[in-house]
Amino acid sequence: MSRLLGTLRSSQPVARFQRCCGLFPAGEEGGSGGGGGDHPDPAEGARESGACNGAGAQLRPAAAGRGPHNGVRSGRGPQGCGQKYIVKNYFYYYLFKFSAALGEEIFYITFLPFVYWNVDHSVSRRMIIIWSIVMYIGQVSKDILKWPRPLSPPVVKLEMRTDAEYGMPSTHAMAATAISFSFLIATVNQYKYPFELGLVAAFVFSTLVCLSRLYTGMHTVLDVIGGALISAVLLVLLYPAWDTIDHLLLTSPFCPLLSIVVPLVLCYNYPKLDYYSPTRGDTTTILGAGAGATVGFWLNNQYAAPAYTRENFQLGYPLLTSKIVVVVLARFFVGIFVVLLTRRLMKSVVLGMLGYRYKFPIGDLEARRRLEVEVPYKFITYSSVGFSATVLVPLLHELLGLM
Repeated sequence: MSRLLGTLRSSQPVARFQRCCGLFPAGEEGGSGGGGGDHPDPAEGARESGACNGAGAQLRPAAAGRGPHNGVRSGRGPQGCGQKYIVKNYFYYYLFKFSAALGEEIFYITFLPFVYWNVDHSVSRRMIIIWSIVMYIGQVSKDILKWPRPLSPPVVKLEMRTDAEYGMPSTHAMAATAISFSFLIATVNQYKYPFELGLVAAFVFSTLVCLSRLYTGMHTVLDVIGGALISAVLLVLLYPAWDTIDHLLLTSPFCPLLSIVVPLVLCYNYPKLDYYSPTRGDTTTILGAGAGATVGFWLNNQYAAPAYTRENFQLGYPLLTSKIVVVVLARFFVGIFVVLLTRRLMKSVVLGMLGYRYKFPIGDLEARRRLEVEVPYKFITYSSVGFSATVLVPLLHELLGLM
């Protein structure tokens, strides 16, 4: 068993998976042949990835002004690491790059509000609460276990920012498993669709995200398996309490206070590291969005805010009519515009206030990474986003006749 775990934790299975999918380091024998697949993809620009070995690695200094060499362009990422690579199978490249994005902020900030605006409030509430809990546990576990990410070489790393974090467990795998299967559990008894179809969709979604973490070189096989299993266990443990938690969030007079205070305490007491890692900021973003949304849920229930009728969006037969599709898209684009505008405005306002308070220019990245700046900046910004998505956007939808 220990030998198996050691193999799953090593970098070699990840490197072999990448080679099987047509991803090679530039200059490696298997990737140096001729053919159109060797040429850099113009849509991507320079094929660069971190040659560092994850959190805690000694980073190489950037080589400024370095030009192309032998037809392969070169550059440096934000961590000061660079590694040229060759793609010989663009289907897998774009499939797994897209799948990796399903575990990023761009997916959370679009899909979760979409469910709230167009599917069902109760489904959205359960997904957001599960997502917040799962992601907090995953992020904290990384900085407690401190397992390194796969070594490069032999692994090709396609992402820079997350390479500064530790690896175990994969929070992409955790989030994908939690979101897909909580959506399945919450909707299967409310909407008319085959359970088998929903199960296959949840499995395919989570599997693609998990495999994308191997393809991008960000996690070992054990990281991915561990993340998926942790999410599955948490879902099993939390499922019996879903209705009770939901009832308390909607009716308890202490809900708004606890929804703000508890996440803030968790963020300010996040495990300390010897160097800066994005995990604290990412955790604050997630808990802030969850806190703002939870306060919005409570307010909507207390003051009878406009509710979306279930007839407007049915996951079943007959198929959606053109009128319903137009309404759904209108809600989505109006809502996303408001959410993105809120995020932009709050970032500017909060950073400006914190910069004035602590005497630093807004563009000072090092100052923005300090605990007393990063936590309030991200928490206030994203709690405003969550509140806007659950309170302000529905009011605007009602005003525009989109309910």
